[in-house]
Amino acid sequence: MLTVISPAKKLDFEGVPLKIDATEPAFKADAYSLSRTARRLSVADLQKLMKISPALARLNQTRFRDFAENPTPEQVKPAALAFNGDTYTGLQADTLSAEDLAYAQDHLRILSGLYGLLRPMDNIQPYRLEMGSRLATRRGKTLYQYWGTRIAEAINAVETDTVLNCASVEYFSAVKPEALTARVITPVFLEERDGTAKIVSFFAKKARGMMARFVMQGRIESVDGLKGFDHAGYVFQPAQSSAERLVFSRKYPD
Repeated sequence: MLTVISPAKKLDFEGVPLKIDATEPAFKADAYSLSRTARRLSVADLQKLMKISPALARLNQTRFRDFAENPTPEQVKPAALAFNGDTYTGLQADTLSAEDLAYAQDHLRILSGLYGLLRPMDNIQPYRLEMGSRLATRRGKTLYQYWGTRIAEAINAVETDTVLNCASVEYFSAVKPEALTARVITPVFLEERDGTAKIVSFFAKKARGMMARFVMQGRIESVDGLKGFDHAGYVFQPAQSSAERLVFSRKYPD
């Protein structure tokens, strides 16, 4: 089973807390090429492209201008430790054992608008570039067109019969699910309150990270194994689930 998650906008490039063997991204050259395209954009262009504030646009203009073709060790950090959003609060990669991280290197992938597809220990440089950004390149007007089917092909190259989709719709759309050879299983996390159950984005993102951690620590290889996920009060709901959609729910937290 290969678990796929989204990246995060928030980053943490402080010191690496573990002694680990970092790796190089498969699409490192593409990341540098895209950075060169993005560095030509003005602050106003970046603000419009990613719908961000002027301060964030200036920060990311600097990041793109500083993006190195061959970065030094001080300029990079493993992806699973550098991303710091809600999903990564659930994943807590910095508290996984060396054995868990080694397992994750083969069984976990992170989607990225800039890097395409990352292993947890692939070194990345600071950046922000959402997959939905309409960054025009020689391959088209969007990053979806830039990546085409290459992300799906990279996933197909992994020996697995199941892809656990713990990514957002924005990012998993870049995978081109129809191009995958493996079956896709998507967990859904619901919050129950006042007689209704619905997806709450903040909680769902964190739960996807917790699910990824559950899989890495438990070495889960089967769909039935996924149904045992019970972190943070979530319980599998068989009546609401299907072969490709596993529903988990809990009472809305106080």
